[in-house]
Amino acid sequence: MVATTTRQQVVEAADKLFYERGFEATTFADIPAVVGLSRGNFYYHFKTKDEILEAVIAHRLSKTRAMLDAWEVEGKTPTDRIRSFINILIMNQSKIMAHGCPVGTLCNELAKLDHVAKNRAAELFTLFRDWLSRQFRDIGHDTGADELAMHILMRSQGVAALATAFRDEAFVRREVEDMCQWLAAQQPTSSPK
Repeated sequence: MVATTTRQQVVEAADKLFYERGFEATTFADIPAVVGLSRGNFYYHFKTKDEILEAVIAHRLSKTRAMLDAWEVEGKTPTDRIRSFINILIMNQSKIMAHGCPVGTLCNELAKLDHVAKNRAAELFTLFRDWLSRQFRDIGHDTGADELAMHILMRSQGVAALATAFRDEAFVRREVEDMCQWLAAQQPTSSPK
């Protein structure tokens, strides 16, 4: 049990470092130092930085699935659930303004490095894309659900990138409100009977 807890602490510390500093800028030695582990204990859990990266991606995928599952339970309608996705920009605003979107920054960095894990990291976006597509289908968009999902996903990434660049809280709030208005306009109109 202790080994499992230690491994989880290492993964969470690496996740935070990769997000705040970047994968490449985080050294293999930075991670055990943050957790307070000896090198021997650290190497017991991970032999390479790429092993840690895989564990971090798996951790993020698990957390994302849990968040999406919670939104399914909490949201009464597909529109409510999509609003939960949009509002994550407000919930995580200070982190996003400081470091960007954790998914977008990791995917961008790994793509620039042409790292072998870039496709695995992109699975995080795929989770959101598939989930959003399903929500749009449930609203009534039998065709075009994926395009709508990609639009809102792209828009949220753009807001995150500009929030990081300009650190403008009012901009984030305005964009979230505008995305919610856009979402309301996506409700299918009922045909007269």
